[in-house]
Amino acid sequence: MTDASPATIHHRYLIVGAGPAGLQLSYYLQQAGSDYLALERSDAPGEFFRRFPRHRGLISLNKVHTVSTDPEIRLRWDWNSLLHEPFELPFSDYSREYYPSADDLVRYLADFARHHRLAIRYGVGVDRVEKTDKGFLVFAGDQTYSCECLVVATGWGRPNIPDVPGIEHAVGYEAMSTDAADYAGHRVLILGKGNSAFETASAILGHAAMVHLASPRPMRLAWNTKHPGDVRGHHGAVLDSYQFKTLHSVLDCVIDEIRPVGDRYEVHLTYTHADGETAVMEYESVLRCTGFAMDTSIFGDSARPRLVPSGRMPATDPDWQSVDVDGLYFAGTLAQDRDFKKASSAFIDGFRYNLRTLTALLRERYEAAPLDFDKVSADADSLTRAVLDRVNWSSALWTQFEFLVDALVVDQATGHVRHYHDLPEDYAVRRFGSESHYYTFGLRWGRDDYPDVFSIERHPQPDRASESAFIHPVVRRYRGGELVEELHLLEDLLAEWRRPDRHVQPLLRFFAADLHR
Repeated sequence: MTDASPATIHHRYLIVGAGPAGLQLSYYLQQAGSDYLALERSDAPGEFFRRFPRHRGLISLNKVHTVSTDPEIRLRWDWNSLLHEPFELPFSDYSREYYPSADDLVRYLADFARHHRLAIRYGVGVDRVEKTDKGFLVFAGDQTYSCECLVVATGWGRPNIPDVPGIEHAVGYEAMSTDAADYAGHRVLILGKGNSAFETASAILGHAAMVHLASPRPMRLAWNTKHPGDVRGHHGAVLDSYQFKTLHSVLDCVIDEIRPVGDRYEVHLTYTHADGETAVMEYESVLRCTGFAMDTSIFGDSARPRLVPSGRMPATDPDWQSVDVDGLYFAGTLAQDRDFKKASSAFIDGFRYNLRTLTALLRERYEAAPLDFDKVSADADSLTRAVLDRVNWSSALWTQFEFLVDALVVDQATGHVRHYHDLPEDYAVRRFGSESHYYTFGLRWGRDDYPDVFSIERHPQPDRASESAFIHPVVRRYRGGELVEELHLLEDLLAEWRRPDRHVQPLLRFFAADLHR
C-alpha cells in the first residue's frame, strides 16, 4: 500500500484513456456534475484510430439516409456517434459514406471533446496504478493522482501474439506495409481470420500471387453469427477467390513453425480437419493479423486485475467492475467480457449505452444517487404499452440485443411496477434476485444453426414466435434468480412490433394471466 503525498491531485473518478469510451464516460459524468478527470497519454483523443485500421476503412456502419427522422431511431444505424443531448454533433456531419474513414472518426472525436469542454489532461501517460484503502493512486511521470474509483478505458494496448515457434519472423498488422505493390507476385500467409486479416487480404488480393489466411478454427461470418466483429460481407471477394480456384485459400490449421530459408519462409502446419495431415508451405511474406490484447503493464501488484482465460481482457462482474479489484472498472472495448462475441460492447455503438448505464451505477455507489426508474401501473394494459413503446423506440435495446434489457419489478403492496432502463440482464437478475416477481424484456435473435441464413422457413403465427429468426422482442418472468416463463413476440421485417394480432394481444394475455400469480 502506498500513501498519497500532499501534492497528490484528487478526484472522485479518474478515467485512463480518452478514446471513444473515455470521452463518452467523461460526457456523462460531466452532465451529472460529478468530480472526474480523464488522463490521456497522447496529445489528442482517439489515438488508436489514428493508427488503425491500417487501411483506414472502418467496418462501423454510417447509414445516413433512413425513413425515420427521430434521432433515437436513427442511432440504430449510426454506429459512430457518441451519445449527447441535444444531439447537435452527429457523425453524419463528418462523413456520408456507409463505411467511413477512420480519419473522419478522429476528427469527430476531437471536436466532441472540444465541444463539450471535457476535463481531459493530454500528454499524461500513466506509469503505474496501486490500490489503497481509500481507492487508488495513479502515478504519471512526476505527478501522482488519487481517486475513489478508477475506470480504465485505454482500449487495446498491445498486439495479441500467438505462441508459435518462429512467430518473430511474421510482420505484425501494426507494422506491415499497406502498399499493395510491396506484395506483388508474393505468396503471402496471413495469420488470423478476423476482420484485420480479411482487410489485409482484400487490399493485396489483386497483387499477391497467392494469399492464404490461416487459424486453427473456422472463420466466423457475421451474417451467420449476427456479431459485427466477425468477418463482414464486404470482404466477400476473398471468399469468392477461394471458391473460384485462384489458389487464394482460407486454411483451418495449426502453425507448427515459421522458419526463414533465404529470402522466403518455410511454414510447417497441421490441418485441423484432415486426419492429422501436415504440410510445409513456402511464402515470401508472413503477416500476423491476430488481433490485440490489453496492456497490463500499468497495474501494480495491489491493483492487478484477473484476466479472462485468453489473457486478452479483464474478467468483469455484471456492473463492469473487476472481479477481484474493488473499485476498478473498465469501459469500452476492454469491457466486453460479459457479452463477448454476442452483442456490441466491443464497439462504439454498443458501449456508448453501457457507459450511460455505468455512469448511473457509479453515481449510485459513490454519490448516493438512486438509480432512476419509471412507475407503471401493475395492469396488463399499462405494462403492454411500456414494453411495446420501448422495443419500438430504444436504440440501446436494438444495438445491445441479448445483453441490455429493461426490468419491470412488481410491487404488490403499492400496485405499481418499477421500470428500469438499459441494464445488463445478468446485472438485473443479481440486483433483483430477492424479488419474487419481476420481468426483463429486450430484443433477441433466433437460433443461429440454420443451414442457409438466406433461405429460412418462417412460421408467422403468434404461438410460434419463439422460432423467429430475425430480431424480435422477448419478455422473461423471474422469481428470485429463477427464470420461470418466457414470451416471444413475432419478428417483423420493418422492426415494428405493434400489430394487434401478433404483438399487442399476445402480450396483453401474457401479463393478464401472469401478473397476480
